[in-house]
Amino acid sequence: MTGALKSRVDRVWDAFWSGGISNPLEVMEQITYLLFVRRLDELQTVRDRMARRGVQDTAPFFGPDQQGLRWRNFKGDEPARMYRTVAEKVFPHLRALGGEDSTYAHHMRDARFTIPTPGLLSKVVLLLEDIPMQDRDTNGDLYEYMLGKLATAGQNGQFRTPRHIIDLMVEMTGPSPRDEICDPACGTAGFLVSASEYVRRVHRDDLLEADHRHHFHHGMFHGFDFDSTMLRIGSMNMLMHGMAGPDIRYRDSLSQRAGEESDRYSLILANPPFAGSLDPDTTSPDLLKAVRTRKTELLFLALFLTLLSPGGRAAVIVPDGVLFGSTKAHRELRRTLVEEQRLDAVVKLPSGVFKPYAGVSTAILFFTRTDSGGTEDVWFYDVRADGFSLDDKRTPLLPEDRLGARATGLTAGEHTRNNLPDLLARWSRRTTDERTRARTDQSFCVPRSDIAAEGYDLSPNRYKEIVHEEVVPRPPPEILADLERLNKEIDAGTARLKELLA
Repeated sequence: MTGALKSRVDRVWDAFWSGGISNPLEVMEQITYLLFVRRLDELQTVRDRMARRGVQDTAPFFGPDQQGLRWRNFKGDEPARMYRTVAEKVFPHLRALGGEDSTYAHHMRDARFTIPTPGLLSKVVLLLEDIPMQDRDTNGDLYEYMLGKLATAGQNGQFRTPRHIIDLMVEMTGPSPRDEICDPACGTAGFLVSASEYVRRVHRDDLLEADHRHHFHHGMFHGFDFDSTMLRIGSMNMLMHGMAGPDIRYRDSLSQRAGEESDRYSLILANPPFAGSLDPDTTSPDLLKAVRTRKTELLFLALFLTLLSPGGRAAVIVPDGVLFGSTKAHRELRRTLVEEQRLDAVVKLPSGVFKPYAGVSTAILFFTRTDSGGTEDVWFYDVRADGFSLDDKRTPLLPEDRLGARATGLTAGEHTRNNLPDLLARWSRRTTDERTRARTDQSFCVPRSDIAAEGYDLSPNRYKEIVHEEVVPRPPPEILADLERLNKEIDAGTARLKELLA
């Protein structure tokens, strides 16, 4: 995004704050609604143009008696009239758009207009009108920038995994045009957006084929959440990134209906919430049978194995306790991943990755559902630097083109501040020369038998070898010479002090 566009977005944000809305999540939601209203008008304009060419519009967003609800027609009204139109007509119209089959229209059924004054609405509409929305990449960057404001706004940042970590996981799993991708706790849909951008970039030619293009827009991306606000924001995020019909819907992924989606998805990308324990009465019996625990982090892992189709793969963020927890449920789930499925890698992340709103230590697990084992060696990588400071400020440590996993040509000094390119490069070699790396290195492989012998502990520190430098004792004459020199310095200091006191 250009500085000018960021400045425009900042002015919109500041207008809300000065107008009395200080909750950043509410600001984001109201901006989402207004951008959606503007987008509907643009889509209707396309349909109108097609209708003039003979293509009938069977389900218009705005009927003949609803033309006053279109962005282009109310944006120039005086503030009081605009306010009445938006509050009393536009938002009720949004909630009634049930006939439109897109998921973002579905989620707008619960839209609530909370802008308090006509003056604030008029100012925001004017500012949003100046923001260009014709280009898909610009739309996506715009929304990412606004989501970034949530990440710096205290507790609301819990809904957003850092973009460079999301991109890393997508690069490592390499989505294809045939994948069905799911995030069972999608929040703002960051993983799905990143996966869509990867497919567009890497498989551009495949998307020229009609079947691949239809699958890309209507069958590839699936996201669940039980927070209606996040569903609306996530749906709008996908829309702004050019997704025509993603499957973003309400679902409590750990509920008793979890089995309805079993054996379906070829790729799962997720950073689910880990809220501690759940009520077993509302949790899927199938999950409780698979792993006897109330711990959400373990239930989600069991869920992922259920959702994946045979041969499907997953990249998921887990709290450190999953790697070495000593309960029977912890050990059994790790044993299942290693012995019954194929555990590909454990990537340890620095504890400051999710600051300022969480300091928990985490790791990324990469695994493939096989139902027949297949783990030979597990690849470990200890990420010590992700390109940003690990304090609450999370300040970039390198220029923008040297950040992220796709940065190339980093020097040794730059690597110490951003390990992600090295991680991505070594990931592709995990079954070849990485197997010969010593366990004193930043990455190394551990045979399945060694992991089994350690009770399926997956903490990298369990298998690291630390090189201890041998301390060579100094010969006594050197020590005596040092003591003699020290005594002389003390005597000289004492004499000088007496002179000063005399």
